[in-house]
Amino acid sequence: MAHKSPNASSPTVLVVGGGVTGLITAWVLLDRGYHVTIVSKEWASYTNEQRLTSQIAGALWEYPPAVCGQHTDAISLLKSKRWCMVAYRIWDAIAADPDLGALSGVKMRKSSFYFPYAIEEDPKQLSKMLEIERSGVRGFRHDSSLIHKRDINPDFGVVDAYEHLAPMIDTDRSMEWLMVLIQSKGAKLFTETIHGDLFHQENELLERFNANVIVNATGLAASELAADATCYPLRGALLRVVNDGRDFPKIETAMAITADASSSNEIVFIVPRNDDILLLGGIAQPKEMKLDLTLNAPVIDRMRARCVGFLPGLANARLDPDYPFAQGLRPARERNIRVEREQRQRHMRLDGRTKLKPSRIVHSYGHGGSGWSLSFGCAGDVAMLVEEALRDETADAVELNELELERSIHRHTTQAINLLPLNEYPEKLQIGRNDYPKPENRSRL
Repeated sequence: MAHKSPNASSPTVLVVGGGVTGLITAWVLLDRGYHVTIVSKEWASYTNEQRLTSQIAGALWEYPPAVCGQHTDAISLLKSKRWCMVAYRIWDAIAADPDLGALSGVKMRKSSFYFPYAIEEDPKQLSKMLEIERSGVRGFRHDSSLIHKRDINPDFGVVDAYEHLAPMIDTDRSMEWLMVLIQSKGAKLFTETIHGDLFHQENELLERFNANVIVNATGLAASELAADATCYPLRGALLRVVNDGRDFPKIETAMAITADASSSNEIVFIVPRNDDILLLGGIAQPKEMKLDLTLNAPVIDRMRARCVGFLPGLANARLDPDYPFAQGLRPARERNIRVEREQRQRHMRLDGRTKLKPSRIVHSYGHGGSGWSLSFGCAGDVAMLVEEALRDETADAVELNELELERSIHRHTTQAINLLPLNEYPEKLQIGRNDYPKPENRSRL
């Protein structure tokens, strides 16, 4: 699909939410020819204060089930596999252009996963590994010698490993880039906090923002805005240490032990953030809403001790003096990731008769810790659902068989990669963080 620019008659989509899911959804919709307005209570910031969850995220691409994902059935897991492979191929294409990779903060790096047992002994892990190998990810290698090669502590108890190339994203830089990009493409941004169930104010919002469809990409706030009691916070935290080669050999490979592979159900997460910062983690604490952890909290002490026990060279790692510690609330959901039309319908009188009218709200939330990994895949499905909503078709769940799955991956990947060349926006994409257009403050009318 070629890039389509909106015209005077093009529909307008109101995206609610300014995190990675909202911004990438806006990008895809803009390139499909829609006008896009984004409303968010806050945007990416670059101070020592609390940053967006999308910025705090580890942003290491993972094949599902990822450590912080939630799947209660095979259909949800199948969708996530499709979404993640669409995103993998697009992030890979972005990183392949040196200039674009630098602007967006996206690099393809080796990512290795370690296990306290032979992978063949665990049918689920073996099946996942074989799927990864067949999926098309680059640089796959199943090799226990990675333990010695990466200087992993032989007494830590890991005995097997595999690695592949994966997108690793400097989230601060990437969120900045996405903000510039979508405004360059024509998106309008407004700062506003919307309260209450979107369904009950759908017509008012559509009229006030001159929109035709609403996309709900509000993450944890969907508990209120979609009246979804299954949403819950999954608290996480990361240490940021200086990765300049002075205190330990510079680390350019991600290393992880996921909770489902750990005998103690605890995570080891060591990921290069950018050229000189290394992330150490992690934790996943369900239904912990307060952001009250400190560097000296016992759970953070244990987290750091796990990383040092796994990779002893980190014992003398220096904390980043400017931003040493990050914590946030991943937007999890008990009933799987929700990418679907609003199922509720409203009654309307037409020709003296009462009829049901489908809602024009499309939801995309509940991604847990996988927002960056699933981003473009979910956005492609949202674009399809927006088209359906504009036709006022009855909202149905999206089901795909294996053949449709592969066709969908190819179609969405091809569409997005065809839209990647950004040479029409060079000046706008290279302006500084303090220079890009600011969202408007907008109060309820």
